Amino acid sequence: MIATQHVTMQLEAGGEMVRILDDVTLEIPDKQTVAIVGPSGSGKSTLLGLIAGLDRPTSGRIWLNGVDITTLGEKAMARLRLASIGYIFQSFHLIPTLTALENVSIPLELAGDTRSRERAGDLLEAVGLGHRVSHYPVQLSGGEQQRVAVARAFACRPPILLADEPTGNLDSATGRQVIELIMALHRDVGTTLVLVTHDPQLAVTMERVITIRDGRIASDQLTDGPHNLSDSLS
Repeated sequence: MIATQHVTMQLEAGGEMVRILDDVTLEIPDKQTVAIVGPSGSGKSTLLGLIAGLDRPTSGRIWLNGVDITTLGEKAMARLRLASIGYIFQSFHLIPTLTALENVSIPLELAGDTRSRERAGDLLEAVGLGHRVSHYPVQLSGGEQQRVAVARAFACRPPILLADEPTGNLDSATGRQVIELIMALHRDVGTTLVLVTHDPQLAVTMERVITIRDGRIASDQLTDGPHNLSDSLS
């Protein structure tokens, strides 16, 4: 389960403190699919980053599977993130000097998997890139880079997957393929999926839609889905 309690985030801008998130409290049960939506600057990506432990809230607490991550030091948080969280960035964040295979191998090697390269190859095959394992990011299209990023995020079979605008830099057809891939892997692995998006059609394919406005939760609704991806994204 993911839980936040009275989470507030403030950042300094132009010599003034700006409140990015304001008293955000929510719970997300295991294996639920959730879309976080709202206008630009509303705090969506900030909230996702806090859940991932990439930053610390100004105040409030965050739990991942019963662990209060706001009390963890950097090394402990890094270990928990490796074991429990897959993160997909809008801008891919692949290491440009490593091949697709090497990019996917990294979390497996950090986890001590002695078959990291073999497993990375299997993951790339699963996302349709078995023929591109030796290619560098610059040699891949945007959609292919995002598929490598998806394979990397699922490498350690994390119980939690966080995706920040995973289709934001892709055309609609490629974006649909990436979302279908994420959902297929979500079903296979049984992850909790939290996805930030500006796309209302994508949002309603999730089981729950949380709307953020001005740093606060404006609405939190269950959908009657998840809807069929092909119908919703067509």
